[in-house]
Amino acid sequence: MSKIIKYVDYENASADIKAAYDRQAAKNGGYVTNMKKTLLNNLASYKALMEWYPLRGEALKFITEKEFAVFCHSISSENDCLLCSLFFRKELSDLGYDLNNLKFSDRELLLEKYGRALVKDANNISKSLFDELKSVFTDEQIVVLTAFASQMIATNLINKALQIEVDDHLSPYLQRK
Repeated sequence: MSKIIKYVDYENASADIKAAYDRQAAKNGGYVTNMKKTLLNNLASYKALMEWYPLRGEALKFITEKEFAVFCHSISSENDCLLCSLFFRKELSDLGYDLNNLKFSDRELLLEKYGRALVKDANNISKSLFDELKSVFTDEQIVVLTAFASQMIATNLINKALQIEVDDHLSPYLQRK
């Protein structure tokens, strides 16, 4: 549960919220994440954050699933969002990658660098980083990556500000020291 906001009260929710909850549960084998159960307290807020998925689809037209997970993980890690960082560690593991021995391609390293730069100081991303991006991606693709990153950062903000607890299925992905 969020430490700040209770999960949506399904029994007393409006028909529209129940329908959104049911659609989410149907897509995920009956499971609705803690973040989504929190967002469903307000349908407009939930819908705004669910725009993450169409932008993800746009990004996956030109980057791989692994590149996507690396990009998202870099944003979430730099933003110190434990919940999202664990989600993308799980994604990498689900894709078959050994989390203790990850090796990155040049494109993955570039996406990681851009993701971190967007969080650190979006006002001062270097021309050299944009030159690197433009050597690999089109202007349209850079816009998609940046728009998607804004959704990822918004997701991080929701999880951190409302202190949404890590979903149980993500606990095994905590980094052990």
